[in-house]
Amino acid sequence: MKPLAERLRPTNLDQYIGQQHLVGPQGVVRRMIESGRISSFILWGPPGVGKTTLAQIIAREMDTPFFTLSAVSSGVKEVRDVISRAHNGRLFQQGQSPILFIDEIHRFSKSQQDSLLAAVETGTITLIGATTENPSFEVIRPLLSRCQTYTLQPLGKEELLRLCRRAVEEDSIMKERHVTLKETDALLRYSGGDARKLLGILELVVDATENERPVITDEEVTRRLQLSPLAYDKDGEMHYDIVSAFIKSIRGSDPDAAIYWLARMIEGGEDPKFIARRLVISAAEDIGLANPNALLLANAAAEAVERIGWPEGRIPLAEATIYLATSPKSNAAYMAINSAIDAVKRTGNLAVPLHLRNAPTSLMKELGYSDGYLYPHDYPSNFVAQQYRPDELRTTRFYEPGHNPAEATIDDRQKKRWG
Repeated sequence: MKPLAERLRPTNLDQYIGQQHLVGPQGVVRRMIESGRISSFILWGPPGVGKTTLAQIIAREMDTPFFTLSAVSSGVKEVRDVISRAHNGRLFQQGQSPILFIDEIHRFSKSQQDSLLAAVETGTITLIGATTENPSFEVIRPLLSRCQTYTLQPLGKEELLRLCRRAVEEDSIMKERHVTLKETDALLRYSGGDARKLLGILELVVDATENERPVITDEEVTRRLQLSPLAYDKDGEMHYDIVSAFIKSIRGSDPDAAIYWLARMIEGGEDPKFIARRLVISAAEDIGLANPNALLLANAAAEAVERIGWPEGRIPLAEATIYLATSPKSNAAYMAINSAIDAVKRTGNLAVPLHLRNAPTSLMKELGYSDGYLYPHDYPSNFVAQQYRPDELRTTRFYEPGHNPAEATIDDRQKKRWG
């Protein structure tokens, strides 16, 4: 019997839940399908948010050959075979190029990705890739420049609830069992925005319930998952739970927990580069200016892993993990950039003050560009007070120093400068 998630897999855009920025009335993917012209793109997002499903819907909607490869099991030979078949088919058709969907494209090596370049460039194939990893790290730049990147988000509460209701109301097996959704908080919490995991948990609880008419409650969901912590993890999603526990242990300053989760990832065969990137992100996001050396050490660990390989690479990863976990913490830089981006979205393209503008031509100088700018190095301590922000944000603060010795020093210095 097919799993519940497979039985409920949407077959058209109207059934598709989530990602309205892509498939809604004005969504770019919907517009491409409706126009009958698909351009190459990469779908980037966490597991269970609809990447593969969206590709399959495109395959059904488009009247063109559709090829599928998995980066886990395919090599350069398979890629070239598909390109050859697509090229031969292209000779006898007009319009949309054959579509090649590559799942987990981040697992393709550089040579495998290189083998796609010419076919994408010439339009022999239209590439659709799916990845859970940041394409800027895992996809070679020439291929990335030939594809748009569309980000998919974890499903929200209302979207997950719609999926739950659809499962109990439309799936024949669930309808036969007369499943009742009495409480859903635990379902939503444990799924973490992952539709596949949500349906896996729901199916697990229903299958494990002897009651002829299962009633889903938070207590029942929690109890079943504690009894079978891996039972719902049918597609390897524990990978994401463990890295989440790893980062949260570092953030919580528990080196023993962090090193344990690191060991779990190592023993599970995790890609060392994946671990190293998470350490670099944690160093910038969770430690930041409380200890700027953390970012340097995390970067050094990442470079060491590349240089010395495996299994010795586990040692610098362990060193960085312990250093980060025991460092003072500050998310001030993370909060500052988020706050500034929010301000940009809210206020739009505010004018740069005239005295800060570049004035490479005489006309610009006549218009007042750069007029009145005070050169800080001409003043004592290389500082002079002047306005650097747009008028509308002249009193707005984005950076609030964290409560730690390093940023206390920064705060004192800034107060002396600006009052």
